Amino acid sequence: MDAPQDGSQYDPVVLGHRVRHHRRRCDLTLAELGERVARPPSYLSQLENGRLEPKLGVLASLAEALGTTTSDLLDPVPPNRRAELEIRLTRLQSGRWRETLDLPLVRAGARVDDDLLETLVGLYEALPRTEISRVGLARQRADSQARSANLALRTEMRARDNYFAEIEAVAAETLAASGYTGEGPPSEKHLTDLVAHHGYRIERVRGMPITARSVTDTTRRVIYIPQRDDLNVRAARSVVLQTLGHFALEHAETTDFEGYLRQRVESNYFAAAVLIPEQAAVGFLDVAHGEGDLSIEDLKERYYVSYEMAAHRFTNLATRHLGLPVHFLRTDTAGTITKAYENDGLAFPSDEEGGLEGVRVSRLWGARQAWASSEIVHEQFTATDDGDFWCATYVENVAEGTPFAITIGCTAADAGSFRGGDTVRRASARTEDLAADPEMIDRWERVAWPSASERSFVLTALPPAGREFSPFPGIDLVDVYRFLERQSGGG
Repeated sequence: MDAPQDGSQYDPVVLGHRVRHHRRRCDLTLAELGERVARPPSYLSQLENGRLEPKLGVLASLAEALGTTTSDLLDPVPPNRRAELEIRLTRLQSGRWRETLDLPLVRAGARVDDDLLETLVGLYEALPRTEISRVGLARQRADSQARSANLALRTEMRARDNYFAEIEAVAAETLAASGYTGEGPPSEKHLTDLVAHHGYRIERVRGMPITARSVTDTTRRVIYIPQRDDLNVRAARSVVLQTLGHFALEHAETTDFEGYLRQRVESNYFAAAVLIPEQAAVGFLDVAHGEGDLSIEDLKERYYVSYEMAAHRFTNLATRHLGLPVHFLRTDTAGTITKAYENDGLAFPSDEEGGLEGVRVSRLWGARQAWASSEIVHEQFTATDDGDFWCATYVENVAEGTPFAITIGCTAADAGSFRGGDTVRRASARTEDLAADPEMIDRWERVAWPSASERSFVLTALPPAGREFSPFPGIDLVDVYRFLERQSGGG
């Protein structure tokens, strides 16, 4: 490549556009211009597209053939607005934004009119001024995928009454092979035999990866879990069986988020179906149901599982075997949903796409009222826009430092089936009862500055899909305003 002899700098892309501009002005084809300067059309095409830089001799020949001067061809200013837009679009598309957004490459050919070029250039130039980054976009995509996958799976679970007959069958076959009947929690030998039935063995080790609950060597068929000092018996049983569930259910590796989520749900279901066997558990629950004394605590104690597992297992069996539609919630200290299920008609709060995870329930629901309750299990009736419901909420995992609330509930009409279904505690969470005082909001919205507490669930820091980002993500501003109102003596 030879630079101009006068040492000036020029832009090969602009040069190409200026050559094309003058060629078209002279009404010449590439072949006709090529004959005049003794260069093939392919050479001139690459030159006009900015892919090569001509020697000064060729440049002089081009200027003469096009009736202009060398200095005019080397002018750094595009010959017209159309050429300027094409150049800017080409350069903008070669930057990081097209790759970050996974956008197709647009070639500014004759079919792309000037208005479309103006729009594309304007959009690309606006990107650096937006709050977008590679990490942010990746998180938004992951969030969107998670919301969609959770919604699809929750819809299927509702249609099935959260009962998966095929997993129950695999669990029952595994139980029969180990000799465990489901009368009380399984012994260490039962667990070993369960795992051995599927060709694996358990090995407790030190130094497990901090991000892994278990690690399986599928060649040696060993399931590694932390030693007893790091993982108690109850947690170890769950981890082993959740891991074994992947192999018992013949899961294959997946890179699809919905597939990953489904596998996690199925393996957890398998673990619960083994630890709380269907046949034995249904007999136990049927007796309690007949006496109006259903209790998740009893199921928890009988099988030595967590309250969450007992509650979730109850949802698997309640509708299919007891004829009870129910709802289930797992929420954090602020009432933010991390898991939810219902087939009893309770309308959970959701974002515009129907997603629940990361959305906060009403402050008057049992899931939030339980945190201030002095009782081990907080029971209450709640009036909502969609009807009246009863629920029991238990705060779990307090000792480990990351507590959460587990709620099981049903319609008010079915409350008599449960222990605590006769509670006199009632709350109204209808829209009209929850409406905030507009004068209070006007008084405090420009002077309140809350700092969000730590959250263990990542979606609480994100706005629900379709909403603007709040300056105080994760904050219930109405609660903040009510707090300030009380402190100021206003209510």
